Amino acid sequence: MNSILDCLQPYPFERLRGLLAGVEPSKAHAPLNLSIGEPRHPTPAVIREAITAHLDGLSGYPPTAGSDALREAIAGWLMRRYGLPSIDPKTQVLPVLGSREALFAFAQTVVDPRDGGWVVCPNPFYQIYEGAALLAGAQPWFVDQVPENGFRCDWDSVPQAVWSRTRLLYVCSPGNPTGAVMSLDEWRRVFELSDRHGFVIAADECYSEIYFDEAAPPIGALQAAQALGRGDFARLVVFSSLSKRSNAPGMRSGFVAGDATILKRFLLYRTYHGSAMSPTFQAASIAAWNDEAHVRDNRAKYREKFDAVTPVVASVLDTGLPEAGFYLWARVPGGDDQAFCRELLRQYNVLTLPGSFLAREHEGRNPGAGFVRLALVEPLDRCVEAAGRIRTFLSS
Repeated sequence: MNSILDCLQPYPFERLRGLLAGVEPSKAHAPLNLSIGEPRHPTPAVIREAITAHLDGLSGYPPTAGSDALREAIAGWLMRRYGLPSIDPKTQVLPVLGSREALFAFAQTVVDPRDGGWVVCPNPFYQIYEGAALLAGAQPWFVDQVPENGFRCDWDSVPQAVWSRTRLLYVCSPGNPTGAVMSLDEWRRVFELSDRHGFVIAADECYSEIYFDEAAPPIGALQAAQALGRGDFARLVVFSSLSKRSNAPGMRSGFVAGDATILKRFLLYRTYHGSAMSPTFQAASIAAWNDEAHVRDNRAKYREKFDAVTPVVASVLDTGLPEAGFYLWARVPGGDDQAFCRELLRQYNVLTLPGSFLAREHEGRNPGAGFVRLALVEPLDRCVEAAGRIRTFLSS
């Protein structure tokens, strides 16, 4: 067996099950779940109808690179969304089976296991980054996101000796779990470091379409590169998905886009990896990327929930409206996030996720400790009910 598997830590939800073992949730309250970031809004009709209209696609093997029509639909969306003058659908776009598998597989392509080195990522973070780094033969280096810095990564805190052996940098903007969005100046600094040290940037943008001001969408990595005169997207690949944008997590449909040279090698890897999207889901994905009405409706639902829930939760927890995404990142009184989650479940049957499970101790500190992540994915009335129970729990 691969001995590196022994280095993988339990996934946050496995740790959560262990934490809650033996806890008897209050039977006086119906269960409410704010722990997992799984979209619960209905999958739009435009996607469902496209699936049923293309069921014949199940009868054939799909090409790993996807259809021309799908790559063109993704390229068209990227140009509309980010104001790009052009992007080549043949060489700069590649469909993937959701962003999760691609984020993992990408490290296996970029990192030479004979060389190892570092993979830098934010902390707290999406645990796939860490597992991908380890199984590629590298070591993760964590950059803490703390309230003193507005939950942004201080890239200059990374020692030059680490940057000099960094092979891959994972960034997540809008961030999970903090909701922070990287600015153009932050992107400029990341590109400067990449130019100096030669590492590849993997930009996780799966929350890019959940934001609150229709006139001010979050800046994307390709958009930042274009604005800074880097239209070839050198050493930059972005990852996106229909899961959050279009409420279709079960379809496992996303894309990567950016540096053509890197994507050519990634396609070679994926040809062996066996990651080809069903033609049925390709057709549905084309319909989804070509429709923005359902995405605006989706944002309106989240906006309504955050408007109703944030003031209630903020009255008893240190939190506020995120820049984007569908999480509240909240500091708990007393600083014991795990005890908070256990007692809230026991007394009020509300399930949340300890922030310490989403981070690693780095330089003597776990930057997730003392926080909880609240996913506002349930319908409005259930989110409001959960917020009310949290307020009652902390006010009693």
